Amino acid sequence: MRIGELSRRTGVNAHQLRYYEAQGLLVADRGTNGYREYDENALLRVKQIRHLLGAGLSSEDIAYLLPCAVGEAPELVGCPELLAAMRSRLRRLDSQMDRLAQSREALNGYIDAAERMGGESYPLLTGPVVGSVAS
Repeated sequence: MRIGELSRRTGVNAHQLRYYEAQGLLVADRGTNGYREYDENALLRVKQIRHLLGAGLSSEDIAYLLPCAVGEAPELVGCPELLAAMRSRLRRLDSQMDRLAQSREALNGYIDAAERMGGESYPLLTGPVVGSVAS
């Protein structure tokens, strides 16, 4: 099937399919006319890629995982590369969540302090605070 048909059948636009191919996630043969030709396995492969992207994995991570992928969802069999990539991604997510939690705590502290001081006037502040957030 050509790229337009694969796009229609998967709901993924042709630009993204070409990107997947450039990243080594999807393979296409070239017909005598130069057009990309995909086999039926490409349908499953695109669905697997979409599910793994939805899990927050990068295309680089997915390149490691695809040889371990079975089925549409996909299920991932225990390849060593798979476990290492998923553990690495989980560590990155945990680190991001820690930073977000710290930012949230600090912001809540500023909000609480501002609410406690709400009625007082501040002579140094004669106009809106530069960079203030409107509610």
